[in-house]
Amino acid sequence: MKIIIAGAGAVGTHLAKLLSGEKQDIILMDEDETKLSKLNNNFDLMTVNASPTSISGLKRAGIEGADLFIGVTPNESQNMTACMLATNLGAKKTVARIDNYEYLLPKNKDFFAKLGVHSLIYPEMLAAKEIVDALKMSWIRQWWEFAGGALILLGTKMRESAEILNVPFRELGERSIPFHIVAIKRGNETIIPRGDDAIQLNDIVYFTTTKKYISYIQKIAGKENYTDIRDVMIMGGSRIAVRTVQYMPDYMRTKIIENDVNRCNRLTELVDDNVMIINGDGRDVELLLEEGIKNTGAFIALTGSSETNILACLTAKRMGINKTIAEVENIDYISMAESLDIGTVINKKFIAASHIYQMMLDADVSNVKCLTFANADVAEFTVKNGARITKSCVKDIGLPKGATIGGLIRNGEGMLVTGNTIIQENDHVVVFCLGMMIKKLEKYFT
Repeated sequence: MKIIIAGAGAVGTHLAKLLSGEKQDIILMDEDETKLSKLNNNFDLMTVNASPTSISGLKRAGIEGADLFIGVTPNESQNMTACMLATNLGAKKTVARIDNYEYLLPKNKDFFAKLGVHSLIYPEMLAAKEIVDALKMSWIRQWWEFAGGALILLGTKMRESAEILNVPFRELGERSIPFHIVAIKRGNETIIPRGDDAIQLNDIVYFTTTKKYISYIQKIAGKENYTDIRDVMIMGGSRIAVRTVQYMPDYMRTKIIENDVNRCNRLTELVDDNVMIINGDGRDVELLLEEGIKNTGAFIALTGSSETNILACLTAKRMGINKTIAEVENIDYISMAESLDIGTVINKKFIAASHIYQMMLDADVSNVKCLTFANADVAEFTVKNGARITKSCVKDIGLPKGATIGGLIRNGEGMLVTGNTIIQENDHVVVFCLGMMIKKLEKYFT
């Protein structure tokens, strides 16, 4: 595929790096030559120093033969205009990063498509939804639903109280367990477990299961003492913070601590009256104590500084908060954040990459998720008529090393998969794979 990415900022460069590893034909555009020069020599991609709203610049990038044009500059209007121009100059499909929630309303979809903007992505909104999912299940690090919740993927950290520590997987498999462990994150290594492997203390373990067995997994993971979160404290009144409180269930009570008084005034207009806005420094321990942090169920750090968010969550942990969530946009800090045990990490670049990556795939893929801590992806494939995956049972299919099937949805019902399972046409199959392998797996499902 020929893919043109407009915007060499955080999202654009991260996406370009990921896609260049997939041997795609990648062209990265930006007006700032210094941003491009950092990438040109280290990755398999072309760069074009031009504005994405320049017709001559788009032509120089080869827009006429582009399969996908992605506008991810910080400027929403520029992204929208660039997509319109790209479509009219021959791009087959376009996607624009936006900041306006109204654009995502279903009634506007056809309108933008006629203009040449085929897909819209709002990373802040997607991040907010992930935060709320993390709050609803306080003992879970990551949560993902397939086919409307028929099958669940969840990741949780193993503590001393976990019942499945040091038990070989071969022995676990003999117990007719109602879940499948698709991966383990141990330190900086992601492991797809085999029979002789065993879960160790402090592993992050990724399970696939159905909703009725979630409480069972909570029990064997030793997390039964985790209670529902009702009081939440957020440091930083960002757009993600605003969207987060809008998506929160009614039973949660929220305080937002924001240092900028002008932003505080604006927040009072953007959120409901039941959200308390506090003007102050969220790093001030005395202020946190005064505002009742010790009686708070969750602490969320959403400032523009990854370092501040990590340190704030560490402070909250030391003050007895079980559930902490940090926005960490600096990718280099993610593994450090995990090693410091700060809880759930939110990264808009990974979230945006998941959704855009899905658009590249030829197979019928309805879900793609990059797992923040693990160098891995999860995808939901719909099996086509005559697909290779249907020709024999799972153990004989010959999936590449680093890939495993976590489960499937058949006629709306979630099912776990064994080596003897035979996958059928129209099944929705959940596949876990290491290191951006999804493109290689398409041939099994089409």
